[in-house]
Amino acid sequence: MGRKRHSPEEITGKLREPEVLIARGQTTPQAARATGMTEQTYYRWRREYGGMKADQAKRLKELERENQRLRRAVSDLALDKMILEEVDRGKFSAPLADASRSITCGTSWARPDKGRAESSVSTDRHSEGRR
Repeated sequence: MGRKRHSPEEITGKLREPEVLIARGQTTPQAARATGMTEQTYYRWRREYGGMKADQAKRLKELERENQRLRRAVSDLALDKMILEEVDRGKFSAPLADASRSITCGTSWARPDKGRAESSVSTDRHSEGRR
């Protein structure tokens, strides 16, 4: 059975239910079970979302996602910078003459006769239609 991901709004709503039951005299494990969550989930959610309103919890999650995206971008840029610095120092001495020759020679990965065969077939079809 897969895990269900709860939205921040759902979590803050579900946290209020056990708090009411605890205020009425139930123990924390009993209140958590009565609302359909484990005690561990209750404590984890209370630690992360305790005292927040739904809109605050939603904003927190948005900021966490944005922070994660920015950290990934910074790490990618740092890696690019490190690679460029190593190339500048001469650690990677790739033969540039061979690389430039293969790029500028104009060779194609396609078969050389493939283009000619297709073009002659297409001209034959057009000429037949005109007859």
